[in-house]
Amino acid sequence: MSVGVKVKGNNVEADLKRLRVKVARNGILSKAKERAEGFKKPGVRRKEEKKINTINSRRNNKNY
Repeated sequence: MSVGVKVKGNNVEADLKRLRVKVARNGILSKAKERAEGFKKPGVRRKEEKKINTINSRRNNKNY
């Protein structure tokens, strides 16, 4: 999975920001961090996933 951005008009700062947004949306960095941590027990993995899902569900169900 490769992500790239072409620099237009010598505007490197804006294109670097676009690249960071693309990487964040694809989840490339978070996947790499997970791989770097190494093996996790299945119970620990489930507990972390449940914690993340709880946070996401609360975020999505906010009343505005």
